[in-house]
Amino acid sequence: MSRRTSYMVFATMALFFACFFVAPIWTTLRVAFADAHGGFTMDHIWEVFRNPLYREGLWNSFLLGVFSTLGCVLLGLPLALIYTRYDFPGKSAFNSLLLLPMIIPPFVGAIGVRAMMGQAGAFNSLLIKLGLMSAEHPVDWLGNSQMTGMIILNVLTRFPILYLNATAALANLDPALEEAAANLGCKPAARFRKIILPLIMPGVFAGGTIVFIWSFTDLGVPLVFDFDRVTAVQIFNLLKDISGNALPYALVVVMLVFTVLCYALSKMLFERGNAAGGGRAVTGRETIKLPTGATWLCTLLFVVTIGVISLPHLGVLLLSVSTDWYRTVLPEGFTLQHYREVLSYDLTLRAIANSVKYATLATLLDLVLGVSVAYVCVRTKIWGRQILDAMAMLPLAVPGLVMAFGYLAMAREGEGFHFLMIGENPAILLIIAYAVRRLPYVVRSASAGFQQINPALEDAAQNLGASPLKALGKITLPLIAPNLIAGGLLAFSFAMLEVSDSMILAQQAAHFPITKAIYQLVSSLGNGPFLAAALGVWAMVFLGITLIGAGMMLGKKLGAMFRG
Repeated sequence: MSRRTSYMVFATMALFFACFFVAPIWTTLRVAFADAHGGFTMDHIWEVFRNPLYREGLWNSFLLGVFSTLGCVLLGLPLALIYTRYDFPGKSAFNSLLLLPMIIPPFVGAIGVRAMMGQAGAFNSLLIKLGLMSAEHPVDWLGNSQMTGMIILNVLTRFPILYLNATAALANLDPALEEAAANLGCKPAARFRKIILPLIMPGVFAGGTIVFIWSFTDLGVPLVFDFDRVTAVQIFNLLKDISGNALPYALVVVMLVFTVLCYALSKMLFERGNAAGGGRAVTGRETIKLPTGATWLCTLLFVVTIGVISLPHLGVLLLSVSTDWYRTVLPEGFTLQHYREVLSYDLTLRAIANSVKYATLATLLDLVLGVSVAYVCVRTKIWGRQILDAMAMLPLAVPGLVMAFGYLAMAREGEGFHFLMIGENPAILLIIAYAVRRLPYVVRSASAGFQQINPALEDAAQNLGASPLKALGKITLPLIAPNLIAGGLLAFSFAMLEVSDSMILAQQAAHFPITKAIYQLVSSLGNGPFLAAALGVWAMVFLGITLIGAGMMLGKKLGAMFRG
């Protein structure tokens, strides 16, 4: 790729991000800080903090993010340490099974957790049957099925993000550092506290930041738990007043400031950690063989963990095949009718078709943009390539809820991007929103591929008369095809099951994606929750196949897809 073409890619990406990343955020900022006469004011922002309802929403969202992140650290970090350091039966299989939460969107998992752990759920019914609990006063394990339940669900479904990052950081540690400390008399606990923990903190912070941002700004789980005292749901409920009320814009701005500050802090600590860290391992790490009892204790820990994190999956699966399930350990009857019915239901069929269309077009756009950005960043030395890479990764720092609200705001009648709304059809906005949110996955996977391929192969093709673009198409792209397929699969699957963009941008049933259809079914009377669970199982199967394929192609690099 010539220098001129590289700068064209840079200019194209800059224009794309100006239109579809900066513009929606700017539109939100402009309204949030404008008074009735168009002048600057902070009144709307202060009103958010003056209003006790919105203060409570921010505090609850913050608590949700903090405790979800702490829970993920407490669960994911010990497992990562045990996995990287010790040898025990079933190690490889357990490592794969720990990724089970990634095949169930938290939005869907909320249905399963309520079925299993609710007051009338399976767990309480089992305790009542065993005589360990009063049927008149069952324990509410989920804290009125709301705040505590959401934290539990976030930990169960999001800890693999932190586990993957911590495992990668531990694998890159140089064992020679620990050996030197041991030779100087440093005890294992002190080595962990003074050497290992400081060096892996960049990885822990990277995963923890993503968990915090996703939990702090999550919309789907609070909606399913019917908990409206968090900022995300308050914004969602104010959408009907988007034209004449600046408060939803102010709430979005406050949420954006919180998440950007969190991301900036993480990046600052991450870069500092890199500067002071020990670099990549120069010697291979040998796993430690424990005594028989300790070995089986490690195995038991992984078995128990996998059993617990499988509760949402089990709940969704049982609900999807039950005829009735209330105050019983197992469903009172079983049927496969819900699977057939959900695929013949007009709402779900249309939603599946919509999601496939939106996600396919978004993935194609991501592949074109992602390959171009990765090539310029890895293969060229042009000025601004670091800026280009940062632009491509910025969507990880900005919540999907903020972006979706911004798209809706900039496409209102009278705004410059109103033409993107074809009548009331949000298809173009959804495709762009999905593409922007999932672009980092494709950029990271493509960059990894370019780094693995020796540029001398392209140079040789060009010396034989091939143009730079032809050398790229004939030589490099076929060699990095596994990386592109893996990144594309991740982008496609997560776009198919995107929550925030789908919930906010799709307002009419004819344009609902899958996740909006699931929410509609959960809220329906009769067999709606059973149909929602059946559709959730179909989604789990689809996402599971996708992640297995991506994992086979990317291997241990899968964790880099979820790193800021």
